[in-house]
Formats: sequence, structure tokens, C-alpha cells
Amino acid sequence: MDSQSVRASQENATCKSYIDMDLFLHCSLVPSVLIILALSFLERRRNKTIIDDRIQLLDRRFGFVIPLDLIGTFNNRWTFGFAFGAIANKVMSLFSDEYLPAGTPPWARALGLLAGALEVGLSYYPIFACLTSDNKIIGSITGFLYSLTWFIVMLVDIVLCPHGDMIGLYEKVIFNWPSLLCFIFLLGRFVHMFIKSVRILMGSDISRDENLFLPEHQANHVKRLFRKPVEEQKSWFERKIYTWDPCFKFPSRMIGTTVLSLFCLYMFVTLEVSVFQLISQLLYTLEENMEQLIPEVAWSAYNQTVVNVKEFNGAIKGVWFITTFSSCFITVTYIFHILVCYRKHMKRLWVGEKGFLPIKYHKPSPSQSVAAIARYSGWQVAYILWGYLILHIVQTLFGMCFVYAFVFPINHGQGIALLRGLGFSVLSIAIVIGLMVLQVQLAGHFFLQKKISPEDKKKPLALNNRKAFHNFNYFFFFYNVILGLSACLIRLLSSLVLGSWLVARIDRTILQRGYESSDMERKAEKGLRESIAYYTFTSSTESHSSNKARTRWFLCYTLLNNPRLIIQRKPKQLDDLHSINDVSHTRLINASVLEAEVRNNKERPIVCSDVELTDTT
Repeated sequence: MDSQSVRASQENATCKSYIDMDLFLHCSLVPSVLIILALSFLERRRNKTIIDDRIQLLDRRFGFVIPLDLIGTFNNRWTFGFAFGAIANKVMSLFSDEYLPAGTPPWARALGLLAGALEVGLSYYPIFACLTSDNKIIGSITGFLYSLTWFIVMLVDIVLCPHGDMIGLYEKVIFNWPSLLCFIFLLGRFVHMFIKSVRILMGSDISRDENLFLPEHQANHVKRLFRKPVEEQKSWFERKIYTWDPCFKFPSRMIGTTVLSLFCLYMFVTLEVSVFQLISQLLYTLEENMEQLIPEVAWSAYNQTVVNVKEFNGAIKGVWFITTFSSCFITVTYIFHILVCYRKHMKRLWVGEKGFLPIKYHKPSPSQSVAAIARYSGWQVAYILWGYLILHIVQTLFGMCFVYAFVFPINHGQGIALLRGLGFSVLSIAIVIGLMVLQVQLAGHFFLQKKISPEDKKKPLALNNRKAFHNFNYFFFFYNVILGLSACLIRLLSSLVLGSWLVARIDRTILQRGYESSDMERKAEKGLRESIAYYTFTSSTESHSSNKARTRWFLCYTLLNNPRLIIQRKPKQLDDLHSINDVSHTRLINASVLEAEVRNNKERPIVCSDVELTDTT
């Protein structure tokens, strides 16, 4: 054991924490429930119940308190993202058996983990509930005090005992600094909410309605659709990587999932590095013990084994170090690429394009879509972590294969033999490819009939020289058996590489075509896309009419709900200025009448003939 490990173990022996964070988590449930009841008392229900008639003091109080709108809210996105980051350390602890009571039978492990997850969620519930509460003053004060309590307790626990049993030196600092940073942000956010609420109460600021029917960026997107598109010069980054769209915003769920994934990935990588250090220490201990036996054992084979162990230890350490950075980079790229794909898919769904979805998912099940809303964020974090681990292991295996195939032979003076073997391998592959090309060329020149017309680009699918083809097919049958075996191994290797690389990609299925329904990723992805707030209202029924009729129906539905859009419709090209003014005046009258009818909620139904669908002038 090296000096650093010895020093860490000595400090761990003298480090004693006076705060039991698990006990504090259990005790925090009491104030958490009290805060939830207080916020529920301030929340009024829409409809009265029998209890309200019997107890007049209730007055529709004790309404439902929501921690976060996971469907499609766009308010306080980064605030909720940092709120998720504050609980990242507790989310990581859910992957272990920390919350399982002692003596839990194997069949009850799932129920024990569910109880632990509910306890963590209830403990941090007040933070989210105070952010979404309509009573901003009470919510900001309560949220500030509750977050400050958690921050102080975590900080005191770290100061009193910063070390741990897994990593050793400064383990709690390494694991908990992201949560402390997020708590600092939340404290500042609650202070900002309180100051803004006081200014609004005093009349120094204007209150903005955050629960708009159509968010501002979506309204801007609709306006942009009515304008003629303008081509703009884009930089290399915008063309190849990402283009910022001011008319699109990611919902709070996507921002929170991204922040939580990044923080959990950081803690997971840190834990993985500590585990690898323990394994590496065991390997070096084995190497030292084997070296001590060399004077007593005079076997040349044993000496060669010691040399092989030394080479393996050095190789695995270097390969693991390099692949750690490459796997982290790829996984972080995946996290942000998921956001890019989300925006791309949502824009396709806005225009009614479903070609990128499997056909059977064009009519989603409502129950599965609702359940997928609750599953997506948690599953995405788990897939990111497991995807990183699998990708790291696969990259390490390939890295070790590369070291033993190329690096060690060169170090041992076998570079010429290595080049000779590579030359033979490349030549064999070239011959195989050449024979495959030869089969195609022979089939095109000798075994297909001539073109029916000189203008045809290809020959027809009609055999010529059948007897020669049968002989050709017979002799190449035996060779294709061997070639098929090699192709099968290449296919298996490609599936292994792509599968390990795409585990973290929840928007990609790792199963082949025809078996996508067995991939649970697709169900989560479907719920993510199809249950969002601005998913088209035709998800449950598929129109079999023509595209023109369907477009006219969409236009009628949009204009009925937004009569003012009639004025902004693009008119046909008219030469007479007087005719253009008449059309604009007529549209203004139609929009005003239709808007009045919708607002007054008349009994007679509004038919599509009341709406101007086309320009008749």
C-alpha cells in the first residue's frame, strides 16, 4: 500500500462525523410534511366539496400542491435544473442498497427501493413546491429557510469529517460540492423571488402571468411561419453542430434531466475511478508478491509470467486512463445530442411529420404515453450512467487488444513481423473484396440480358446464359459459405460496438428492424414526444382523406381558436391596390365577428364555412 493510501486510512480512522445524514433525512420528513400542508392550505381548489359546505372556514383550501410540471412548462427552467442538481447525491445513493432496511428479503428489494425513492422525493419536495407556489412571498421564505437548513447541515458534515470510506481523502467534498453549488443558486433564487414579490406588492414592479395559454416563444414561432423565410449566413458551428433558435425553448423536464445527468455522471465517474484504484492496488500487490518469490523459484516460465503481469498492469492503467476521458467525452456529447434530437423531432411533429417513428407508434396508447411521462427523466439518467459504464468497458477491451496486437510486439522487437502480418491481412481482405466485386461484375456482364431500350440506365432483372450461371452459382456456393462466416463475425462485432455506443442514446433503438417494439427505450421516447403539451391533436385518429382536405381542416381548427390570425394571412397576388384594401377590410370584419362569437360562447355551433379558408379574390 502506498503512502497516500496509508495516510488516507489514518485520517479516516481519526475522522468522526457527528452528523448522521441518513438520520437527518428521516427527520426532515416532519418539516417537509408540515411545509406541504401549509402550501396546500394556501392553495385554493376550483370546485367546492361537501367538506367545504360543512366547514365554512376551509373555503376551498387545501388544494393540490405540484412540485414540477413535467409535461411542458417553460418557466424557471434553470431553477428547476439546479433543484435537480441539489438532489444529485441522493439520486446516486439510490443505486446502492443504502436505503434498504437490514434484513430485507430478496423478494421485497423492489418495494424497499421504492420506499427509499419516495422518502428522498418527500424530503426534497418542499424545495420544488416552494418554487411553483402561487404565493411567492410565503413560498420564497419557506423555500429559503428549508434550503438553507439542508445547506448548513451538509456543509457542517463536510467540515467536521470531509473524508470517507470509499475514496478516502476529501470524499465528501468531491461528491457533494455540486449539490452545495446548486443550493447556493437556489438560495439566491429564493431571495430574488422574495424581493420581486415585495416590489409587486408595493406597486414598484409589474406582475407577469406565467401561465399563458401560448408561451411567448411559441407565439413567435407561429408569427415566423406567416413571414417569408429569409436566408441567413451561418457559421461553421451553426451549420455542422448546433443552430440557436429563439422560437424554441426546451421544457423544464429536459433542462432538469440534462443537469441531473451531468452531475450524476460526474459522481459516477469519480466512484468508478476510486474502484479502479482499489483494483489496481490489488494487482500491484500481486505483482510485488510474485517478484518476492523469484529468487526461490528458478522457472523461466514463472519469470515470464511475472513479466507478463507487469506488462498487463502498466497497460491496463494507461488504457483505463485514456478510455476514461474518451468515454466521458462521448457520454457528455450524447447528453447534449439528446437535446438536439429532441428539438429536431419536436419540429417534425409540429408539421405533422411522423415518418421517423415506427408505424405502430403513429397511434399511441394514452395510458402508455402518460406512464412514459413519469418514466423518462429517471430512465434517461440511468441509461446515461449504464451507457457510460458499458462504453468504458468495451473501449478498454479494444484498447487492450490494440496494445497486445501492436504496442507490445513493437516493444519486443517484432515490428517487422507485425508489418508482415498486417500486409498479409490487408491483402486477404483486398482479395475477398475483389472476389465480391468480381461476382457483381460477372453477374452484370454475362448473366443479365441486354437493355430493353437504349435509354434504360440498367439491365432488366432477366437471366442470360443460364447454364453458365448455374455452374458459376455452384462453385461459388462453397466459397460463399466461408465468406458468410467472416461476414457473420464482422456483423456480430459491428453490432457489439454500435450497441455499446448507443446504450445511452434513448432516441435510438439497439434492436434490429421488426423488433423495435421490444425495446423499452422506444416506449419512453414515444411518451416523451407524443405526450408533450404541443403535440398535435390528431394523435388518436388518423385521417384517411387527401392532404388538401386535411390541411384545410387544420387551417379551420387553427382559425376558429385564433380568429385574429385571419388578418395576418398572406393574400394572393393582386394588381389592384383597391382590391387588396377590400380584402383586408373584409378579413378584419370576419375576424372581429368570429372572435365575438367565440368570446360570447353562443349556443349555435360554429361551422367551417364561417371561416375564410382560401382567397377567392
